[in-house]
Amino acid sequence: MSKQTIQWYPGHMHKARKEIAEVMPQMDLIIEVLDARIPYSSENPMISDLRGDTPCIKILNKSDLADPIVTAQWLEYLELEEGVKAYAFTTQEPAEIKKIPQLARALVPNKEGAHKVIKAMIMGIPNVGKSTTINILANRIIAKTGNEPAVTKQQQRIKLDNGIVLSDTPGMLWPKVQNPLSGYRLASTGAIKDTAIEYDDIGMYAAEYLCKTYPDAMRARYKLDNLDKTDIELLEDIGRGRGCLGPGGFVDLNKAAAILINELRTAKICRISLETPAMAEAEKQAVIERLALEGVKIKKRKPKKKRR
Repeated sequence: MSKQTIQWYPGHMHKARKEIAEVMPQMDLIIEVLDARIPYSSENPMISDLRGDTPCIKILNKSDLADPIVTAQWLEYLELEEGVKAYAFTTQEPAEIKKIPQLARALVPNKEGAHKVIKAMIMGIPNVGKSTTINILANRIIAKTGNEPAVTKQQQRIKLDNGIVLSDTPGMLWPKVQNPLSGYRLASTGAIKDTAIEYDDIGMYAAEYLCKTYPDAMRARYKLDNLDKTDIELLEDIGRGRGCLGPGGFVDLNKAAAILINELRTAKICRISLETPAMAEAEKQAVIERLALEGVKIKKRKPKKKRR
């Protein structure tokens, strides 16, 4: 499988970045919604650059689809960054989402008391459940939702009942996904349009990763006997087992990939995480080294200050 570099940056996202940079200094708090299956790949590096020292709540949404053991590792890892608190939620449990305002006030101690307004900005890449989260917090339909990435096209302000003014922003990707593996993970979970990368290419990536990481679940789901094969052979076996045959008895890789990706996204295989903190650290270092050779500098995560 040849690794493709994902570039998908619609015009409204470029505009949103400029608008966010202008209002960011006025914010008391940032809420970033991540996909619990890919916290590293769904974490927008531009948000870290823009927020500066502003406190941040990182929500690992869709945690009901992710591997719970890996999610626990991510919660601990994300809180290593100064000013960050991380929580795993799912929009299928509205009561948990409604705890966010209480968590927000704990992170902004100078705004104690319900009479003091907290200005919060909620951010996240496309299709991580940001709009659904907003609707639950507001107790009404405010933000348009949908499975299609990049539904929200412009900023809007929402006044919540608990003294928090929430600024919604478009789901914002960055101009170029520097880590090719992150591109495949974003495509696998539906964060970018399926047309941004070849579908059978996504399927081959997913087949190889899942067979290595969740072999028992893959054997059970697709009746696979031998997992010691190439990515294309694994996808062919999955397609053959599901009857994805074209003329001449050849496997239609596009149809096989569509089945695999759909069942990955809906956790029909099992609860899946596509990356771990250890993988993220190794891949970030590889990107830094590669970009250093190209003369590009990347800001590093701010470490949490040691307690005295």
